[in-house]
Amino acid sequence: MKDWKKEILSIPNLLSLFRLALIPVYILIYLNATNPSDYYLAAAVLAVSCLTDLIDGKIARHFNMITTLGKILDPLADKATQFSLIVCLSIKYPVLLYLIALFVIKESFQLIAGGINLRKGIMLKGALLTGKICTTILFISLILLVMIPTLSYSAVTIITIVDMVFMAIAFADYLMAYFKKESKFQKINEQNK
Repeated sequence: MKDWKKEILSIPNLLSLFRLALIPVYILIYLNATNPSDYYLAAAVLAVSCLTDLIDGKIARHFNMITTLGKILDPLADKATQFSLIVCLSIKYPVLLYLIALFVIKESFQLIAGGINLRKGIMLKGALLTGKICTTILFISLILLVMIPTLSYSAVTIITIVDMVFMAIAFADYLMAYFKKESKFQKINEQNK
C-alpha cells in the first residue's frame, strides 16, 4: 500500500493531475470569453499548466520521484491539454483543423506503437528532443492565439503551418525511434519511473 501511495501521491504526479484538472477550467473560460480580460485569464490558466509541466519534471528528476505512473500521467496531461486547446481554438480558426488531423495521426501512432512495445516489456526512455521542442512551440503559439484573439487569418495560417512543420518533424523522429528500436528504448523493469 505504501508503494501505491508513493506512486500516485508523489508531487510530480499530483502536478500532472492538477494540469488535467485545469483543462475544463480553460475550456469554460475560453468558450465563454467575451472581452480581452477573459482571453488573458484563459491564457493565464494555460501558462500555469505549462509552468507546472516544467516543474513536475524537474522535481521528479531532482528528488528521484520518477514513477511509472508519472511517465504515463505527464504526457497524458500534455496531450490532453494540447488537444483541448487546439479544438477550442479551431472553433474560431477552422484552419487549425489541419493541425488537429496531424495531431490525431501522430498521437494515435504513438499510442498504438507504445502499447505494442509495452506488451513486449519495453518503452521509450523518455520524450525525444524533437517532441519536447514541438510541445514548446505548440504551447507558445497556441497561447499567443488565445491571448490575441484579433490576429488576422493569414497570421493564424502561418502559425498553423509552423506548428505543423514542427509536429511533422517530431512525428518522423518518433517513427524512426519506434522502427529502429536502438538505444531509445529500455526494459520496463530497468526504469526508475
